[in-house]
Amino acid sequence: MELHLDQVRLPLDAFALELDLRLTLSATAVFGASGAGKTALLELLAGLRRPASGAVSLDGQVLAGSAPKKFVPPHRRRIGYVRQDGALFPHLNVRQNLRYGFNLNKAAPRCVGLEKVIEVMEIGPLLDRAIHFLSAGERQRVALARSLLAEPRLLLLDEPLASLDQPLKTRLLPYLQRIRDDFETPLVYVTHDSADIMSLCDEVVVLDRGRCIARGTPDELFITASEARYTLRVPTP
Repeated sequence: MELHLDQVRLPLDAFALELDLRLTLSATAVFGASGAGKTALLELLAGLRRPASGAVSLDGQVLAGSAPKKFVPPHRRRIGYVRQDGALFPHLNVRQNLRYGFNLNKAAPRCVGLEKVIEVMEIGPLLDRAIHFLSAGERQRVALARSLLAEPRLLLLDEPLASLDQPLKTRLLPYLQRIRDDFETPLVYVTHDSADIMSLCDEVVVLDRGRCIARGTPDELFITASEARYTLRVPTP
């Protein structure tokens, strides 16, 4: 799968997101400090923001472009988006949240079965629970499962593990690896945690104030600082 950002410009409060990238997606990390434009990039891909100029295309389909004017709305993009808080519906239980995801894209080819997702994400015992009875890790697994059931062609992950303690993050990373490997779903993974990138991703885009300042594999861009800690080879401006 290829993602093209052709001379895209998106004005933000303090600066503009300005990118000209061609990515072959498998598991791509978007790395940078808070406020670098990482979430704005995901919102652009999801269709929650429109570029002022340039074009965004996925596998040859133009999703947003200023010349000629074109915009595919979020619900027609088949792009999943999981935020840090999971954004589950609190008035529905786990099973109902999953059914919502399953029914969200009726045009999907239905290659992913409900039972398979429940099995891989290990959420069978949670199906009849109310959302407010779930732990933080359980909520993220349910949110990931709901997104998978909509059969996205691309899954955007906005720091889904950032609010979790290290032991819980360590337990949840294998579920993201299963999404990448078992379901072959391309990921764009926003994070400021280099250890997550080394475990999950095969490509990295480094942002600083809306611009790409480095791009490459994790091994090319990071050096080992200590156990499970890595330092970016390219200093930010």
